[in-house]
Amino acid sequence: MRKSMSQFIEPTDTRYDERSRALVQVGRDAIAREDPAVLRECFSEGFRFHGPGVELDFSGLETFFARMRSAFSGFYCERYDIVSSGDLVGCRTEMGGTFDGPFEVPPFGAVQPHGGRFTLSLINMFRYDEDGKLAEEWVQYDNLETLRQLGVELAPRS
Repeated sequence: MRKSMSQFIEPTDTRYDERSRALVQVGRDAIAREDPAVLRECFSEGFRFHGPGVELDFSGLETFFARMRSAFSGFYCERYDIVSSGDLVGCRTEMGGTFDGPFEVPPFGAVQPHGGRFTLSLINMFRYDEDGKLAEEWVQYDNLETLRQLGVELAPRS
């Protein structure tokens, strides 16, 4: 279930360092609402994404975000509980919206929408390069819960 906006970190919250506040802002401005120029500016040329069973470059991640925006109306990307140390930033991220468009889920193919709410809760670790750009991201999330929310049945019902 989506948290209230007040529970998410605001990009102006000075309790967090500049890098953390920028991460909040890019989630709102360039991921949830497509802005390729802003998104590209935040990532290094050699960016690598490491997720459960998937490795992506910047282009692959950009495609994933586009698919999310297409499948989930009211799509959002918010951050909370950010910890920053040196070139690493760790946080909890929540993405979601209303599932009202087909969504490609390998190896299941296109999952058809059910019109209900969808929430993806992530644990992220980001590494920044010497130029202050995102160089790597590691992500963990509950695959089974994600598939359940999408309406994918993994085993026949008895």
